[in-house]
Amino acid sequence: MVGLPVGGRIPQCNDTNKVLPLVPVGRLAYSAGVIGAMVFDFNGVIVDDETPHLLCFQQALAEAGLTLTAHDYYGAYLGMDERTCTRLLLEERDGVCDEARILRITDRKADLFRAHSAHHRPPLFAGAADFILAAKGCYRLAIASGGRRAQIEDALAGSAIEQAFEVMVTAEDCPIGKPDPAIYLLACDRLNANRGSAERITPSQCLVIEDSLAGIRSARAAGMRVLAVSTTYPLEMLNEAELVFRGLHDMTPQTAIDALALASPRCQPAAFSTPSKDE
Repeated sequence: MVGLPVGGRIPQCNDTNKVLPLVPVGRLAYSAGVIGAMVFDFNGVIVDDETPHLLCFQQALAEAGLTLTAHDYYGAYLGMDERTCTRLLLEERDGVCDEARILRITDRKADLFRAHSAHHRPPLFAGAADFILAAKGCYRLAIASGGRRAQIEDALAGSAIEQAFEVMVTAEDCPIGKPDPAIYLLACDRLNANRGSAERITPSQCLVIEDSLAGIRSARAAGMRVLAVSTTYPLEMLNEAELVFRGLHDMTPQTAIDALALASPRCQPAAFSTPSKDE
């Protein structure tokens, strides 16, 4: 059962929203306003690996004479891909950036993370597999992440959701990182590839699930609906999303859609939460 927004008040809006029903994948046409796809960020949403990513990135940067504090990472850079973050750090320090140096730093970070995850495989978040498997029967699913494809595939390997996603867009596919909308627009384009006109979906028919401010802004700029999970940031810092849940364990696809029907893209976002077992 979906709880009320924080404060117990349903958000008000001048526009009356229609309920956004579950749409079976087999149905050919998607009418306006109906959610036809769910697009997931990966790190911090599906897999719990933000901390080891940061530690490996910090080491790779330090070896290149750059400093990135956890405060700055979570405050300004989380959600951006490593190329964008490294470029900004180099430009801030030197006034210019060398693409070859960016590649050396990001490749070094990837090597460090590969070595770490070989012995400490990052776990999926509680409830992530259940949510995604339930959604797969009703939606087309995609991942849109600034992470590398190999890292995502390694994290999913052998899991119940390894084959759950129709589309996966990663750092290798999109040279422009979040908060630019390019990665989410590319995910929508690929979901529509080889589809007839009746099966095509628009950005407004995609529900994005994100954990970062850069990701929320990217999805909103792409014209998509946005639900945030507070796995990385506290609830109050995610109010640019339309809805905020504690995590994928805190909802089902149906409760997410039910909650979305109470929120409007033009209203102040609201935080929803289903009661925990001990509440």
